[in-house]
Amino acid sequence: MHSSIFGMIIFTFTLWSSQKLVLSSSHNDFPIAKPNCNDSCGGISIPFPFGTTPQCYISPEFRLTCNHTSSDPPKLFTGETNFEITDISLDGQITLLNSIAYECFNSNGIRSSNFSEEMRLGSYLTVNHTANKFTMVGCSAIAVVSGATIANQVVATAGVTQCSSEVDVTEGTCNGVGCFQVEIPQNVSDYIVTIQRLPNYTNTWNFSNCTYAFVVDDSAFKFSKDNLTNLSRVKSLPVVADWVVRNETCHKTISNTATYACVSVNSTCYNPTSGYGYRCRCKDGFLGNPYLFQGCIDIDECSNQTLHDCNKKASCTNTIGNYTCTCPENYEGDGRGEDGCKEKPPKDMKITYVLIGVIIGVICLLLGIILLYLDLKRRSHNKMKRKFFLQNGGHLLQEKLATREASPDMVTIFTSSELEKATNSFHNSMIIGRGGFGTVYKGVLADARTVAIKRSIRVDPTQIEQFINEVVVLSQINHRNVVRLLGCCLEKDVPLLVYEFISNGTLSSHLHNEAKAHALDWNTRLKIAAETAGVLSYLHSSASTPIIHRDVKSDNILLDHTLTVKVSDFGASKLVPIDLDQLTTVVLGTLGYLDPEYMLTNQLTEKSDVYSFGVVLLELVTGRKALSFNRPVEEKSLSNYFLYVLKQDLLVKIIDEKIVGLGNMEQISTVCKLAKECLNVKGEDRPSMKEVAMELEGLILREKHSWATNVDDVEEMKSLIPNDHDGTSGVGYDSISMDHIVLPINDGGR
Repeated sequence: MHSSIFGMIIFTFTLWSSQKLVLSSSHNDFPIAKPNCNDSCGGISIPFPFGTTPQCYISPEFRLTCNHTSSDPPKLFTGETNFEITDISLDGQITLLNSIAYECFNSNGIRSSNFSEEMRLGSYLTVNHTANKFTMVGCSAIAVVSGATIANQVVATAGVTQCSSEVDVTEGTCNGVGCFQVEIPQNVSDYIVTIQRLPNYTNTWNFSNCTYAFVVDDSAFKFSKDNLTNLSRVKSLPVVADWVVRNETCHKTISNTATYACVSVNSTCYNPTSGYGYRCRCKDGFLGNPYLFQGCIDIDECSNQTLHDCNKKASCTNTIGNYTCTCPENYEGDGRGEDGCKEKPPKDMKITYVLIGVIIGVICLLLGIILLYLDLKRRSHNKMKRKFFLQNGGHLLQEKLATREASPDMVTIFTSSELEKATNSFHNSMIIGRGGFGTVYKGVLADARTVAIKRSIRVDPTQIEQFINEVVVLSQINHRNVVRLLGCCLEKDVPLLVYEFISNGTLSSHLHNEAKAHALDWNTRLKIAAETAGVLSYLHSSASTPIIHRDVKSDNILLDHTLTVKVSDFGASKLVPIDLDQLTTVVLGTLGYLDPEYMLTNQLTEKSDVYSFGVVLLELVTGRKALSFNRPVEEKSLSNYFLYVLKQDLLVKIIDEKIVGLGNMEQISTVCKLAKECLNVKGEDRPSMKEVAMELEGLILREKHSWATNVDDVEEMKSLIPNDHDGTSGVGYDSISMDHIVLPINDGGR
């Protein structure tokens, strides 16, 4: 039975070789070797650049030896070994026969072996890593294939086979039980195969007493169980190697006519996928040997139906490198494919075609009119955007930006299409806030930044220059507690301002929500007060041009995810010239926060922000809203009610019981006194925001160093907050429906 299986292996290999030979010779209707040179040996075709004598090969690396007195195949000497050749392809492949590494033991423990199989291919050949497989047959052994690439890199691949019994081995499957296969690394020019038995090999010697390892053309070997014992009779197996005619690329060698190998007129050079060396091939429509002068011969596609796609009705005419198809009389078309030739319509069909042409023309005319209308509409829209851009001071803003050095902090001029895309055309679902000065939308820019876009309700055409100045100045405010102005859009009827987006809501939404208010303990509220005061102090004192916020309130104090303050909404802000202490302007602000002196005199000063901040301090201490019509008349205004209960020594009635603790009464007392100072009717009697900020920062620092607490302050707190605490609170009232006021004054201006 073993002999029959061995015979099948030999038959399979012989059949494979004969098929390759037939495929090679089927295209040999053209010269493949130089004149007066042998083009075959032992039934194997020898195409140039290969040859058996110096005038017949391109360089010594392609020299073959041939015994013309026998039927032996030619041999290729690669520097150390003569390999028998079974096939040479002009596509860049050559098939060599190489030996098998094996190790065998008989029942007496006597070993016979050829431990290694070695192949050295030289500088123009590499092992084909897709056609070949590193294969190991046997049990309880390790085999390693190691070698070097053309770039002198060392590579290695190993495999292990295990068998506990012959039943475990699967016919035709190399899964590591009796047989193992793996691909060869790319660009390997030299390799060696070695075998090492595992200690338990004696357990399987009765059905697998040999281990074999070899590199083989995958199409020429199929595993069989009988291979465990009969492969020792096979002396060699085919290996497919890739060859290149030169070890340079086409780009480097094409200009050197002395060494350029693609000499045929109709040939071209190409680099293999491995990126090593180059080969030649005939152009499309030609067949032959591109390494020979006049070696690429025109293919007569018309001589074989499989070589052209002319319609059955069409006639095929061969041309140099191509062919043409011609339809017969009364047929029209290019003659190619199934629909290449169609009968011409009768003459009376021409009228129908004319009508169809007219209809198509009318349709095209209508489409042209529609496209023209859309283009005019687009031009009109762009013209309108340009008009609004100039009307809103866009040219002035560009001039101011051009005079400044470019920096990351510079204001960005957004287009209307950018902001429409970011807000889904300003859809109502994107609205996140409304106020007396405009509507705020949430938007996502093209660079994935989330922003808040404020759309103003009104704009004063006479104040465009001042508005542009304010945009430039506000965009340069670089303070960690200020919502940054990123830019603006001036292509709408009213300007759009783009701010960074703060996701955690306003201070008002936290203070006046029962669930959120519990998260605002006293230390957090004190930090919020200090950070807000620091921002206002910076605007009043440290900015290049002093800025009055003009609308300080808890709705304009945003909190980020760490409850850090971000002061927002500078829509009502005013720049204050350095040489002026006050401005005469239309009264703008929010009821409950408005400075009474400002309401009476129209004189806007920094102290107007101080008064509004005092109301914010009261909101932090009491948890109540600045103004609520749902409370009794005497409690509607938080500031008036605070001054009243303070005068009556009943302050404890309005302190938010959520912040009252054993150790913070002194701080609450100090903040209440500071709020009282901020709420003085006369602005000159109020402290500056710088003084307020310093007082709050000092209060936080004194808390960190509690050993510095002043005993006198404790006593004063006791006088402010008596012991008749009844726990009443104003938390939970609804906000007013109108939160802004505009009072026109005859002599006021803006």
